Amino acid sequence: MITWMYRTPFWVVTVVCAIAAGLLLVGTVAHVTDLLRHGLQPYDWAPRWLNLYWSSLALLDPLAAALLISGKRRGTDLACFIVTTDLAANWYATYGIQHSSLAAQPGLQRLVVFTALVLGTAPFVRRLL
Repeated sequence: MITWMYRTPFWVVTVVCAIAAGLLLVGTVAHVTDLLRHGLQPYDWAPRWLNLYWSSLALLDPLAAALLISGKRRGTDLACFIVTTDLAANWYATYGIQHSSLAAQPGLQRLVVFTALVLGTAPFVRRLL
């Protein structure tokens, strides 16, 4: 490993975990709101499996946030899994189903940035948890 990775200050890890947990909780609110308003299939245009995946994030997002806040490595692992699969699902929905583009989807743009944050900082965060 690169030696500067071992010198990551703990306060940086704390801030990154807090930001990631906060954004996961924002996602939780969005998914719970969709569930309450529209049930397990909030998006008529999307296949059932995709709707069920997005609905499952109402449970997975707060779980990852809680694990991050409590300082567990599993929180980093789960957050990496969530953002990777969520980005893939949203990318598929945007390009494969809606025939849209990244430029036309601000939600997808934000998800790309969040995924980059989580995946880019995961090695530093995980090492200190």
